[in-house]
Amino acid sequence: MPTTAAPADALTLTSPELRATQLARLQWTVRHAYENVPLYRAKFDDAGVSPADIRSLDDVRLLPFTTKEDLRATYPFGMFAVPMADVRRIHASSGTTGRPTVVGYTAGDLDRWADLIARSLAAAGIRPGDRVHNAYGYGLFTGGLGAHAGIERLGATVIPMSGGQTARQVQLITDFQPTAILCTPSYLLTIADAIEEAGLDPHQTSLRVAVLGAEPWTNQMRQEIERRLNIDAVDIYGLSEVMGPGVASESALTKDGPHVWEDHFLPETIDGDTGTPLPDGEIGELVFTSLTKEAFPVIRYRTRDLTRLLPGTAYPTMRRIEKITGRNDDMIILRGVNLFPTQIEELVIGIESLTPHFVLELTREGRMDAMTVRIERHPDLEREVCEQAAQVLRQRIKVHIGTTVAVRVEEPGTLPRSEGKYKRVYDLRA
Repeated sequence: MPTTAAPADALTLTSPELRATQLARLQWTVRHAYENVPLYRAKFDDAGVSPADIRSLDDVRLLPFTTKEDLRATYPFGMFAVPMADVRRIHASSGTTGRPTVVGYTAGDLDRWADLIARSLAAAGIRPGDRVHNAYGYGLFTGGLGAHAGIERLGATVIPMSGGQTARQVQLITDFQPTAILCTPSYLLTIADAIEEAGLDPHQTSLRVAVLGAEPWTNQMRQEIERRLNIDAVDIYGLSEVMGPGVASESALTKDGPHVWEDHFLPETIDGDTGTPLPDGEIGELVFTSLTKEAFPVIRYRTRDLTRLLPGTAYPTMRRIEKITGRNDDMIILRGVNLFPTQIEELVIGIESLTPHFVLELTREGRMDAMTVRIERHPDLEREVCEQAAQVLRQRIKVHIGTTVAVRVEEPGTLPRSEGKYKRVYDLRA
């Protein structure tokens, strides 16, 4: 770590102090990566750039990008910048589209990660002494253990439930009376369904705040969760390759997008096609450079998440990212029209006769691609009413997105439920 360190409470830094801290940490990170990671040394040499060239924050643009393909090509430990004897924990992605991406943490990395989760939870309104029901998955996924350490660092009590066993989730929420819950937004709706199925009122639980992440979700989804459970729903952002949850987090006071903890991460947005940096305020692909990671530094990592950088509000010196509702690799191209699953979600939640439980199936009819929205009807309404609502949804998709799809109404509880990240899209075209 660089010797120029931020004060203990980085949220009190002035903008000039923050920029000076960022620059010192950026220079340390670039040199650390160059000297200890063969892939970075080769990339920098190919680009004709050296650590000595980083004299300002803008000079980060001289550096080459890092992609998930780089991480997979160096599987399992080729991106580690410290000896394995100094690595205290290893996490990995699921690897559903190839080799998993493997990340490592030193003791110092774990300590800073816990601090940032604690900072994020405090921003959401969770306080020391609160009981926090942690329904993120434990194991190789970064969510469960990352959140667990942050809850303890904050001085709150952690209930380490992990994902799955939804009926038991309801039992523990009822019996242990937590004030906060951490999980994916789609899984919280599954828990709300299970609370109702148990004959309980979701409005009457002890929960008052939910910190939700690990998948894109819309403000319409936020409103649905808050209405169903009578709580505040706050967005936390992160990804394993950059650290895990806690890279950025939303304030419960403003609910206007996660603030990036810029004393530890330098954000950029770029044109996803050309790699050209974009000014703040323009929508593009989010890119991160870590500033304090020892075991696994990342330089200009392309997240594939689409957003824009905005001025800070609750924390004025830290920029916000607009709520992420899509990714470059989530985009569906249907008969020449680009759409994201979150666009469908926005339209679904505005129709009360239908539930937020839906999946998109892509098929091919001859030479043409087709999409079917399979969506569960509201359990308290007649099927005929829900079929009419499905036609309303079909028309709204045609008007607002510009493509024709089929909408099929399913019975309540028949579609798969999420215990982690919700799979919205099923590509059956192969």
